[in-house]
Amino acid sequence: MPETPEPDDLLSLEEQIAVYQREFQDLDPQVEQVVSALSRLNRRMNVAYGRQSATLGISNAEWEVLKALVLSGPPYQLGPGDLAKRLGLTPAAMTHRIDRMVNEGLVTRERDESNRVRVIVELTADGREKWLEAMRRASVFEEDLLQDLSSEERGALGEMLTRVLRRVEEAQPDAGGRLNDLD
Repeated sequence: MPETPEPDDLLSLEEQIAVYQREFQDLDPQVEQVVSALSRLNRRMNVAYGRQSATLGISNAEWEVLKALVLSGPPYQLGPGDLAKRLGLTPAAMTHRIDRMVNEGLVTRERDESNRVRVIVELTADGREKWLEAMRRASVFEEDLLQDLSSEERGALGEMLTRVLRRVEEAQPDAGGRLNDLD
């Protein structure tokens, strides 16, 4: 079943900006072009990544847990509370996600032998392999996505987007995970 398009996807980017300018004369069309293009790109990339993950038998949500464990470094272990905080989830939502992933063999959940109250979630070999395959597929997709840009253009775009990201992170430091007002 085809996905329902976002309202702004029914118009080309140029048409959307023209409508915005008609309705809001103070609009800077250059700013709107950048912001709208980034928004559309983000949505489409998320759909593409979701499709890639699905072919591996994992969800985007599970991919995020695998990524968090890999980013934690060897031995790829975190407590459920740390995972929940990193992903912006409630402890209950994290527990449900971990339950699924344990059943799928992507992670293990064990009591810490040195502190029996603490639980440790650890990446399994199968979970790491799924993460690596997802990275391989994403790398091919991303290379294709940027194929029309020279190395210099890629570098410049990366630097510019990083500057914009820093500005957003400074202005909205609590927006890294999900927020109640955005759910």
